Amino acid sequence: MTRPPQSQIDGASLAIMQKRFEGVTRKMANTLLRTARSGVINPARDFSCVIVTADCELLGAADSYPIHVTGGADMMARAMKEMHPDLKPGDAFLHNSPYHGNSHAADHTILVPVFDDGGIHRFTVLAKAHQADCGNSLPTTYMGKARDVYEEGALIFPAVRIQSDFKDVQDIINMCMMRIRVPKQWRGDYLATVGAARIGEREIERMGAELGWSALVAHGRQWFDVSERQMIKVISSMAPGRARCTCTHDPVPGTPEGGVPANADVTVDVANGRIIVDLTDNIDCLPLGLNLSHACARTAAIVGVFNSLPQTVPPNAGSMRRIEVRLRENCVVGIPRHPVSTSVATTNLGDRVTNAVQRALAEIDPAAGMAEGGAAIPPAAGVISGRDPRNGHLFVNEVILAAGGGPGTPTQDGWLSLFCMGNAGMPFYDSVEIDEMLHPMLVETRKLDPDSEGAGMFRGAPGILTEYRPQGCAFELGFVSDGTVNPALGTRGGGEARPARQYLVADDGEVTPLATAEQIVVRADQLVVSYSNGGGGYGDPAPRQRAADVYRVALREDHSIDDAMTANLRNNERAFLA
Repeated sequence: MTRPPQSQIDGASLAIMQKRFEGVTRKMANTLLRTARSGVINPARDFSCVIVTADCELLGAADSYPIHVTGGADMMARAMKEMHPDLKPGDAFLHNSPYHGNSHAADHTILVPVFDDGGIHRFTVLAKAHQADCGNSLPTTYMGKARDVYEEGALIFPAVRIQSDFKDVQDIINMCMMRIRVPKQWRGDYLATVGAARIGEREIERMGAELGWSALVAHGRQWFDVSERQMIKVISSMAPGRARCTCTHDPVPGTPEGGVPANADVTVDVANGRIIVDLTDNIDCLPLGLNLSHACARTAAIVGVFNSLPQTVPPNAGSMRRIEVRLRENCVVGIPRHPVSTSVATTNLGDRVTNAVQRALAEIDPAAGMAEGGAAIPPAAGVISGRDPRNGHLFVNEVILAAGGGPGTPTQDGWLSLFCMGNAGMPFYDSVEIDEMLHPMLVETRKLDPDSEGAGMFRGAPGILTEYRPQGCAFELGFVSDGTVNPALGTRGGGEARPARQYLVADDGEVTPLATAEQIVVRADQLVVSYSNGGGGYGDPAPRQRAADVYRVALREDHSIDDAMTANLRNNERAFLA
């Protein structure tokens, strides 16, 4: 369908208006960060705020997790419209269904349609936040071994109306309060999320009154067109070609023996200005929580592309016209159907898809791509639960003390606090003091794990050693980790990272190894020891001369330290300085 001609907005005005929209999402985020109750939202910042058009096209998501919204916000908004053709001002919808565009059940999303003065639906704002508890059958939001959504246990809300005429639908609130283990905490987080969405609604209404609704709609269309042209330009600068890469998730009971491979077949079609990611050649869905939701499979591939571009392009509906992601139904990294469990969709296997895309693009073009990033959700980022002996209160919360190190890239070393590829370094690592204040725990160690990164011309970021224990009680710990069997791989001659390691150490010296996925009771006399996975290296490390030239460290051909030569280098420098 040909659109009627639109008056062109000049470049400066276009940029300023887009910054106005980004300011709206940042105001939403500030509201959510400052008013939420649970530690996983405040202070760890596991949330995202988004604006989509009335046509369900992603307009802006400043400072958001890519895996939350890049390829799923449009799907959630479309599900809302399809299920509720009678949208009206004052509505708000609770959405966490992974079968209708959401990431996974633990991410509760509030959608609010925004109307002009004439009652025409113009935009939709979304505020999404990971819950401390979502009503799963176990006190964790990561049910890696759940055989289906029924064993997973969470309440599923497929774009359910939770506010009408700006008032809560109390029946839905009551269901959540009865099912979720920490109902008052959830209620506080719900109010914070609704508040963030209503802030977004108010700010867009102000923009419409000031600038005119037709101007806002015209901006969106032109911004998409500009972003698409920018994407075409960047793709035209890349080397054409096709590559296939595989990154493999560690095995858990019920997976193939070596783990779950994520195969990505990537084509850079310079002539037509397109990048195609084919994920159809992967195994079928598994009776586990590792399966990706439709939104996460699509987004994980898109994130791998945007991460790998030689120049930055704004991720929105316009630039994404140039990315084609091919998926199939009943695929572990494709389109699951109810009741397949997708409990861990936002992190583990999704990161492996992103990594496979990045490494494939690196094979095609030495100025693009990345190595493999370190794996997510080690015990240092697990969900702890129990009863606090200091006040008798139940607690459930994900502590985000550490996770994976970033991958080496064609231009720089890995990002130290990446956490995981899909979260893009957006989580705030927990304050040790605040975690100890909120939970009966003592964090004994948090420090970098030396030499755990993959070597390279640009090396990966190292992993992190974290040690913590319960204080005055036992607590339950749940996690679904990765990288202990299949560490982060390098690319274009870069080295792989050191594998992750995790175990319990009792005060009497007894060591209990921890598997990839666990839901265990940690006794008061036990210490949780978690070595997270570093990132892989990019490029041959041989040209990197900083070891000898800057640090006066001599390396052998296998990159081990030559102690005698190192001593000579340093003695010669001391003699020269003397």
